Amino acid sequence: MSERDEKVRPQTPADIPWSQRLLHRFDPEFAHHAAIAALRFGLAPKPEPFDDAILATSVWGLRFANPIGLAAGFDKDAQVIGPMLGIGFGFVEAGSVTPRPQPGNPKPRLFRLAEDRAVINRFGFNSDGLEAYVARLRACRARGDVGGLVGANVGKNKETVDGAADYVLGVSAVAPLADYIVCNISSPNTPGLRSMQARAPIADLLARVMQARDAALPAGRPLPPLLAKVGPDLDQAQVEDIAQVALETGVDGLIVGNTTVERPAGLHSVHASESGGLSGAPLLPAANRCLAQFARATAGALPIIGCGGVASGADAYAKIRAGASLVQLYSALVFHGPGLVNRIKRELAELLRREGFASVAEAVGADCR
Repeated sequence: MSERDEKVRPQTPADIPWSQRLLHRFDPEFAHHAAIAALRFGLAPKPEPFDDAILATSVWGLRFANPIGLAAGFDKDAQVIGPMLGIGFGFVEAGSVTPRPQPGNPKPRLFRLAEDRAVINRFGFNSDGLEAYVARLRACRARGDVGGLVGANVGKNKETVDGAADYVLGVSAVAPLADYIVCNISSPNTPGLRSMQARAPIADLLARVMQARDAALPAGRPLPPLLAKVGPDLDQAQVEDIAQVALETGVDGLIVGNTTVERPAGLHSVHASESGGLSGAPLLPAANRCLAQFARATAGALPIIGCGGVASGADAYAKIRAGASLVQLYSALVFHGPGLVNRIKRELAELLRREGFASVAEAVGADCR
């Protein structure tokens, strides 16, 4: 662990807010639904707003008040977009949503690895379906309570054979309502999904969803950027294939990465052997290595959102230096609560100034130059 990490990472249970300690008394999935309900009804803690001017950044012509976003998975069904933007995120990504409602995998399917500051899930794209998701997103837009940028993350139903067809349906439905769109092709919990990261399937998918996005909007209206979300468990050849396809098709960006099926050495929790995708602190090294590989393979020509293991300003800064234009988190909220977002932003602003950067954009890819 670096000197920077030692300074900013909370190290004791006393650093965990009381609200999180209370939720940890309950089953993880029940606690998650309780948190969503609290946010919907305005009962969750509301941190004081904080946005340092140095954190403002522009990507794809969109203006982000700060580069810290909520990753998909927390708000699968677009129920709390406004409240999550209200705790300080610069952007919120809702989903993954599937065209048809589906229950996902049998319970239990969510596990806290408290000793490791990690989470394992095997939800399997549980979803209320596209109709309910779009209705909530449309209502959110109509209320005007969106104080930031909103991404829509789409997936496929478990039984669908032509996976790309499901992504076409999702992209077509959300294109008029989202600031950006993500095709999640890297969840480890839907059989066969990650095979879509191979060169031929991803080329076919991206071509079809880009055509669907373009057709969903009237001529002259700005198109929402379209991204693919890829996992951290890729070898160098796979990274280079995906990077080349992304550049050739003209897709707007990548999210790197998703959860991992690997189990890093040194995990302590009794839940470490559960099947599913691992996220949280242990994912950070692998996610950052994969991020740097994609940044080098695309030579900085493609904006990347760095995701996986972020729990501090130093973690966010490391992803930015590795090539991320924006950064997402989710699992760290399980252990540190909503106040974490402002803490990360303060730490990130301090690090940028301390190391001589005048903006986030100046620091992007600093370690790849």
